[in-house]
Amino acid sequence: QLVESGGDSVQPGGSLRLSCALSGDTDKSHCMGWLRQAPGKEREGVARIDSDGSTAYGDSVKGRFTISKDNAKNTLYLQMNSLKPEDTAMYYCAAGPRNCDYGLSSSLDYNYWGLGTQVTVS
Repeated sequence: QLVESGGDSVQPGGSLRLSCALSGDTDKSHCMGWLRQAPGKEREGVARIDSDGSTAYGDSVKGRFTISKDNAKNTLYLQMNSLKPEDTAMYYCAAGPRNCDYGLSSSLDYNYWGLGTQVTVS
């Protein structure tokens, strides 16, 4: 089970940190990522982290967002700085039992999804 938290309404230029708590079998989390979807838009991969710690970011968030994982706490984080109105979306945490192998926006790496947390920048 994945449970996201940390979504909120902030002004442009602000920061937020999203958290995703993973419960149960941690072998489900070799590949973990954040994806987002705004109304009327396709789902977009934001960032992901593989079991070896390697990370990948979408072009629109590079240099502003940082993904990290605390293995001891089984928690995934997304630090979001310099937020822009176009970052407004529902943010989803996802996890998969194998190393990341597909494109950043693909759902094929993930077997498990959270319900999402809303981020609004205005």
